Amino acid sequence: MSVDDAAPTDEPNDRRPVTIYSDFVCPFCYLGRASLRQYRDDRDDRGLPPVEVDWQFFDLRGHKRGPDGEIRDDVDDGKDEDYYDQVRENVQRLREEYDADEMLAFDEVHDADSWDAQQAALYVKQSADSETFRSFYDAILEAHWEDGREIDDLDTLVELAESVGVDGGEIRDAVDDETLAEELESQFDAARERGVTGVPTFVADGHAARGAVPPSHLQRLLEAN
Repeated sequence: MSVDDAAPTDEPNDRRPVTIYSDFVCPFCYLGRASLRQYRDDRDDRGLPPVEVDWQFFDLRGHKRGPDGEIRDDVDDGKDEDYYDQVRENVQRLREEYDADEMLAFDEVHDADSWDAQQAALYVKQSADSETFRSFYDAILEAHWEDGREIDDLDTLVELAESVGVDGGEIRDAVDDETLAEELESQFDAARERGVTGVPTFVADGHAARGAVPPSHLQRLLEAN
């Protein structure tokens, strides 16, 4: 079933939940979160209840991941320097549009593999309350895009986890947990089967918006009749 023909929910329009597929290493996922924050502020100003958000994981570089689990730089994905020039231009434009001044420039961040970070976040999502999960999720995203930290370094993940009240030893165990790795892979597969091909993807009531869309697009997605 693709995201565009998913079964509709019975939620009233002002309480429609949204599922967001995201990868920590995607600049537009950071910017999509900034757009979501602007939309949430606008909802609050209009007296509407908060949006219920379900953050899901996506392996943006899965097509370049070899059998050993490592990202292969020699895989041709059709993205040349002109493509990355356009990415840089769009990132800079959206940084300004969404007031994301804390975000580093595209070329200032570490070229990380996000698998371990996503596996650690999956563990926290399953084992802790939603507030702790969102705090950890945000901490990883901000460490990468605001501080330029190496989120594929286990010690970094442990430090970030402990900063939100999660035991660091649990994170070390989670990253080495093969069962958790298999579950993460199955979630990646499920996302692709639902028609998710890139991130961020916002899905609500059987409809999808792809990319770091502006708050007005999120309003249409979440409040349309």
